[in-house]
Amino acid sequence: MAIGKSVAVATLAVFALLFVSAHAEVFFEENFDDGWEDRWVKSSFKGSDEGTWTTSAGKYYGDADNKGLKTTTDYRWYDISAKTPSFDNKGKTLVLQYTVKHEQNLDCGGGYIKLAPQGVDQSKFGGDSEYSIMFGPDICGYSTKRVHVIFTYNGKNHLIKREIKPETDEKTHIYTLIVKPDNTYEVQIDLKKVQDGSLYDDWDMLQPKKIKDPKSFKPDDWDEREKIDDPEDKKPEGYDDIPKQIVDPDAKKPEDWDDESDGEWEAPMIDNPEFKGEWKPKKISNPAYKGKWVAPDIDNPDFVDDAELYAVVKDNGLVGFELWQVKAGTIFDNILVCDDPEYAKAQAEKYIVPFQKGEKEMKEKADKEEAEKRRKEEEERKAREALEGDDDDDDDDDDEDDEDDKKTEL
Repeated sequence: MAIGKSVAVATLAVFALLFVSAHAEVFFEENFDDGWEDRWVKSSFKGSDEGTWTTSAGKYYGDADNKGLKTTTDYRWYDISAKTPSFDNKGKTLVLQYTVKHEQNLDCGGGYIKLAPQGVDQSKFGGDSEYSIMFGPDICGYSTKRVHVIFTYNGKNHLIKREIKPETDEKTHIYTLIVKPDNTYEVQIDLKKVQDGSLYDDWDMLQPKKIKDPKSFKPDDWDEREKIDDPEDKKPEGYDDIPKQIVDPDAKKPEDWDDESDGEWEAPMIDNPEFKGEWKPKKISNPAYKGKWVAPDIDNPDFVDDAELYAVVKDNGLVGFELWQVKAGTIFDNILVCDDPEYAKAQAEKYIVPFQKGEKEMKEKADKEEAEKRRKEEEERKAREALEGDDDDDDDDDDEDDEDDKKTEL
């Protein structure tokens, strides 16, 4: 029964995947297998400062033959792109998913991917090239550690206002962006939601619906003083006559003081404990206080609503990377652009998650072996030091014996 049940479950899983596949439209997919160099164009945008790309599974992997696109040279720009069939995301969900592996323990550099429209020159693809979406991790020191989600809307690039932290270790991670026709979005890392919300709220692509009335001004009689001087509080008589300093009453003229040679002796001055500084009346609540004046909101005449705010991809033509890296070694792989989040998830679970598991096991084994190697080296070092210490003690004993022999001879 158990075997039959397992077969039934497996059969259902296969049918479920086939069902998802049948209903998903895949716009672009890349795993950097054989022939990838025929599909991708390396840009000359930065001339001799362009870095060299290669493919690699990395130091640790779940499958040695599952290679990704890797940056190789430190302090270089990396600009590369591949053509896609023309597509847009009007009236449909858009999913952009890929993997990033900062195997070099990246300290400063980008790891994001871009979608660009038809007409962009691949040979000069770079930072000045037009794009519709920029998505992925960006790390530089301690100050910059975030996942970018940038949409180009009406010719301007708009960065998400909410902060999303990227993964910063040396393992492979899945980054997924989902943009929906109801003008909502979701960002996932390793198939787990890390941020979601409204395109209206989390970007400033549209003008605000309400603005402060520019023709409204604070009334002259508007009192913003929360506290005022107490009009009933009066300065005490003689308050201003109290000196700030007085002669020290405890000071005594030194016995050896000579008025003729030292001059007339004067007692030193000290701070007057009765002096309280400038008098100020106490504060009381202002009965006329109206609070801080704020201009009233009015409808923004420049606001134009857009029910299709999500449809930022129009006539897409390229998928590409446009990066600067101080320390190279990042591996990109498993690029998928489609219209079905469930299909993207199923593909990741089938191909990427097993790779991540194997990668983790391989790294843990290597770390364990390295720790054991360091432990043995430390033991050997201590043994050598102990042996050298014994030799020094023997030399000291020999020196003492020689000294005793000399004394006996004398």
